[in-house]
Amino acid sequence: MLKIGIIGCGTIAQVRHIPEFAANEHCELAAFYSVTPGKAEKMAEAYGGKGFTDLEAFLNSGLDAVSVCVTNALHASMSVQALDHGLHVLCEKPMAVTLEECEAMVEAAKRNGKKLMIGQNQRFAAAHVEARKRIERGDIGKILSFDTVYGHAGPEAWCGQANPWFFDKQKSVFGVMADLGVHKTDLMHYLLGEPIVKVNAILATRDKKYPDGSLISIDDNAFCLYETAGGIPGTMHVSWTQYGEEINSVVIQGSKGVIRCYTDPKYTLIVEKKNGLIERLELGTVGNNEDQTSGKLFNSGVIDSFVDSIRNNTTPPVDGEEAIKAMRVIFAAQESSRTGKCVNIIS
Repeated sequence: MLKIGIIGCGTIAQVRHIPEFAANEHCELAAFYSVTPGKAEKMAEAYGGKGFTDLEAFLNSGLDAVSVCVTNALHASMSVQALDHGLHVLCEKPMAVTLEECEAMVEAAKRNGKKLMIGQNQRFAAAHVEARKRIERGDIGKILSFDTVYGHAGPEAWCGQANPWFFDKQKSVFGVMADLGVHKTDLMHYLLGEPIVKVNAILATRDKKYPDGSLISIDDNAFCLYETAGGIPGTMHVSWTQYGEEINSVVIQGSKGVIRCYTDPKYTLIVEKKNGLIERLELGTVGNNEDQTSGKLFNSGVIDSFVDSIRNNTTPPVDGEEAIKAMRVIFAAQESSRTGKCVNIIS
């Protein structure tokens, strides 16, 4: 059994990491850390283990691995500290808030011979996994272009707080571009098998406000024009102001047809061939805490993949070096929006 510790006991830990580790037969939730008095102890009461408010004591409590579920600004420091204590690390996205921090995390994993994985869960959605298979075997021919959208009502709806830490630039550093945009960017790397190398972006604050009525100081919408290393153009729009039903979709156009992921309320993967043949598949939900058809706990696939990589001593599906590719795009989008120019990404 792997002894697991949770760093940060907020919403993402409570609805994703903690229940998914609890459901994995190879794991024991042994420790919880939070700076908020009583929060870690509450999780320990519910799942077993011990609650801590002292990080050093937590890291020295006999753990094998930790999930880092704190604010964006602390991802790098917490991850590096855990890796230097000889622990495997699963860190929530975005990986870190600067390229230098991302690189420091990768170096710490190498230095200590430990696993580092970033929680890019879009790769594990069933329709995306099947879409990648179809693309790799050439079902829709040469990839011509892509369009992807991810929008919901914002982190306040997710957290149940009117003014969540996501709106505090000191804690979040980024807005929707790194919250949702990093998911879709990483997903396109996964589906297309090549990195994005050119970015034209507009990062905008259209509607989200602080309690005093002023606009938040980070982006609540991002509009991007991408180009991959192989010359495939595409668009991405991510939004915290989608006040209707959540949108989380991908459309990939090929020379022999089109693949649509999560564009239909019933069929999660649709393959339309140039010859008129259409295949519609029901392959499960994406992005929801519960499978709406069964009411069972939604399993993102992230925790199970992380655990498998430790047990089998294999490279995690989204290790630090893979995750940096998407982060470079996020940083390039920020620069493009600031300068109004296309930014070329040099790895």
